[in-house]
Amino acid sequence: MHKDEKIWLTLSFGLMMIFMLITGYQAVAEGMEPPSNTDIIDPQKVDQTAPFDKPGIKQIGDKEYEVVMTLQVFSFNPGNIEVPAGSTVHFILTSKDVVHGFEIAETNANAMVTPGYIQKVTQKFDKPGSYLVLCNEYCGAGHQAMSTTITVK
Repeated sequence: MHKDEKIWLTLSFGLMMIFMLITGYQAVAEGMEPPSNTDIIDPQKVDQTAPFDKPGIKQIGDKEYEVVMTLQVFSFNPGNIEVPAGSTVHFILTSKDVVHGFEIAETNANAMVTPGYIQKVTQKFDKPGSYLVLCNEYCGAGHQAMSTTITVK
């Protein structure tokens, strides 16, 4: 094997190892692993299955809230959520019909919400303002109108 080949093989192997170490660090230390989708639900019976039979927001601790939300036919239920600044919000999401997206603009919160699965997303809102929530997965002819807001006061 030629000397140049050995150098390039060593460099490319070293770069692959560095990328794998960075990915492993992010998954373990920073909790950036993909969701497991282990919680399942019958998409035909979402309205009869707890906690989705009573979607809404409830306070579960000091500046900590839980939002149970269903996504369906170009809408979020409940829409227009209001929380105080400094709050941590745990979103529990499912879809009633097709694959939808859940993205909170100007944050890291982003999830694919699939019928039959329960998706969980947590976001802390430190800065007051209005945050746009939109569907970022094409879900049909009215997809562009599927949005709501989270108001942080």
